[in-house]
Amino acid sequence: MTPETTAGWAWFDAASEPMIEQPDPELCRAFARCFAGADGQRVIEHLRRLILDRRLPPGASDAALRHLEGQRFAVAYLLAMVERGRS
Repeated sequence: MTPETTAGWAWFDAASEPMIEQPDPELCRAFARCFAGADGQRVIEHLRRLILDRRLPPGASDAALRHLEGQRFAVAYLLAMVERGRS
């Protein structure tokens, strides 16, 4: 391939990098405070059981899989923010 040919695909490499910015440390601490008590732990456990531990059957639709993965991403993000705020 020539440099002209490969240069046309350079945008594709940049698009594969995550676009999530580093969260504000104070925001992380706010997440940690929110879920620090017994009620917060109860909510986290509920989300784990309801979303992270949920398994779909082999015949699940593409839409159902995408929906569940979106939910999992949101819960994983929340848990990561809590963990960052605790450390």
